[in-house]
Parts: sequence; structure tokens; C-alpha cells
Amino acid sequence: MNRTEEVEQPRWYVLHAYSGHEGRVKQNLEQRVSNMDMGDKILEVFVPQEEEIEIQGGQRKTVSQRVFPGYIFVHMRMDDESWHVVRSTPGVTGFVSAEDDGEARPRPVPLDEREEQTILGFKDTEQPRVRVGFTQGQAVRITDGPFVDFMGVVDEVHADRTKLKVLVSFFGRETPVELDFLQVERA
Repeated sequence: MNRTEEVEQPRWYVLHAYSGHEGRVKQNLEQRVSNMDMGDKILEVFVPQEEEIEIQGGQRKTVSQRVFPGYIFVHMRMDDESWHVVRSTPGVTGFVSAEDDGEARPRPVPLDEREEQTILGFKDTEQPRVRVGFTQGQAVRITDGPFVDFMGVVDEVHADRTKLKVLVSFFGRETPVELDFLQVERA
């Protein structure tokens, strides 16, 4: 591809950025696109994130986690001008690219269709994912309900329902008890 020739269809490209600064870099790039009137070439800047439900101190807390720390996705028509706007944005360390010894700079490699679908799938995620802090075989203490202060062992984890099946020693035998994540803590 001739670098001065504009590509007809916009493609998704991947940028390297300082890990932990993706949000700021996204804002910087969007501001530059607006200020430089590049909206027809740089169409979208995207930092894939997932909402996760964590359970801390007996409370459910929704947190946003970056799926690919240190990476930002840009939907753009690649030419010299758009390359320069993106590449010179503060916090951008470079494009994910294929090295080519014959070129003055490495050529950015667009995502293929399968990769695009995977990345764009994070935009459509509405249901938060539950971060499970429990594993099968783990000892737990029951903090709520009729078995409060009993010790047990996790037998099954049902993350989709935020439930656990815990084996509790009751009257000399193991009894399975279904509990919410909020009703137990690590022993």
C-alpha cells in the first residue's frame, strides 16, 4: 500500500499505550480528532472493559476492568495524516505493527474480521461478570442465615447465580447447604 493513498474502508488498529493510562490516552486522542477535524478518518477510539461484581466485606461492588491493559483500539482510515495524529498523541507508544526492513516506519496491521468481532463483542456486554472469590474445596465460614458461624467446605460454585453449595458438618455428617456469596467468607 502506498502510504499517501487513503484506504477506502476504515479498519480497526491496535495501539500500545502506557498501562493504567488507557482512559486518559483515549480522551487525548478523541480531543485531538475533534480539534484537528479528523472525524472522517478516525471514527472511533475504544478501550474494552468488562463490568465485574466483586464481593468485598460482605458487600457487592461493581468494578470496571480493562480487558487488554496497555492497548487501545482505533477504527480509522489509515493514511499518513491519520497515522501521525494517532502516533503523536500523548501516551501512545506505537501501533501494533509488522516490521518491514524496507520501510522507514513499521506498517500498522489491522485486525482481521474474527479479531474485530471478538473486540466488538465487549461493546455489547450488558450483564456484569461475577468475580468468584471461592474455589471448590476451599474452607469457608458462614456469616449469615441459620448456619451462622458454622465452618464448611465449598463443594460447587455457581457464579452465574452467585451461589455456593457448601458441605457443613451437621449432626456428625456432611450436609450440603446452598448459600449466597454474601453469606460466607474465607476461613
